[in-house]
Amino acid sequence: MSTRYVQPLRILIQFCFLAFMLWLGLRFYLFVRYVGSGGGTAPVPRPDGIEGFLPISGLLGLAGWLKGLGINPVHPAAVVVLLTILGVSLLLRRSFCSWICPVATLSECFWKAGFRSMRRNPRLPFWPDVVLRGLKYLLLAFFIYSIVIAMPAAALRDFIFSDYHKQADVRLLDFFLHISPAALGIILALTAASFVLRNPFCRYLCPYGALLGLTAKLSPVRVTRESDRCVSCGACNQVCPTYIDVMHQKSVNSPECIGCWRCISHCRVESALSMRVVGRFVIPGIVFALLVVLFFWGGTLVGRATGHWHTMLDSAEYGRLLGR
Repeated sequence: MSTRYVQPLRILIQFCFLAFMLWLGLRFYLFVRYVGSGGGTAPVPRPDGIEGFLPISGLLGLAGWLKGLGINPVHPAAVVVLLTILGVSLLLRRSFCSWICPVATLSECFWKAGFRSMRRNPRLPFWPDVVLRGLKYLLLAFFIYSIVIAMPAAALRDFIFSDYHKQADVRLLDFFLHISPAALGIILALTAASFVLRNPFCRYLCPYGALLGLTAKLSPVRVTRESDRCVSCGACNQVCPTYIDVMHQKSVNSPECIGCWRCISHCRVESALSMRVVGRFVIPGIVFALLVVLFFWGGTLVGRATGHWHTMLDSAEYGRLLGR
């Protein structure tokens, strides 16, 4: 059965999530405007899903939970989203990166546009590429050490309940609404690089992706190559956005694999490449897509059902934080 349909389906899911996240951002902006005006604008409830944009807060909450503090009530949805994404990566590789993440969605649009105009996406030489890829692991190690290892439980509790952490979502919104020239320059530089290179931020600088890649190493789901059917045409290597040498591997277990199915969809020999569980059971593309969406959505439902979704902060507290 052809798997060509997987890429249009994946792109559709990407843009649905992107539209949803833009909607979340707009709703949060209207909520902050309502609170900041002292009730002078139409009331808008705070969308708890906005905490998905607070991975550091999620890591703080996870560290506190591991140290016996429970899931913090300040930004509990951040913890739920982090755990959900880790769970998706454990089961379905780094599919969050290629099916859901809005940054990766935009980056993919940029490098595809660059490919259409230049007919190629240049790749950095081997050693500079290896060194730069190590940056995201260094950033991950810094956050893990600083938050999970170095901070004692009491310090975590104090920081989680501090006014600084309480308004982490507001500060993130303010960052984009009143962006500094330096930050704007960095974003524009990364955007420009994304037209030339494939996913430079994701490949070199994203500590979240590094964490998900290491988690995905334990996943039972992998791209598997049937060597007796493979004709070594190299199509899989050419289309892989993370430059994995799929053509010479029996089973792909690289932390760089983002589960995008591009290698499988562009394979010129039916069944030479497939997504399999423990190398045996084939997962159809439509089933993989449904699992990604359902697991991600299901994680948020579990958070709601267990009472770890809505923040303890009410509009009055937000008003105090905003100086109203």
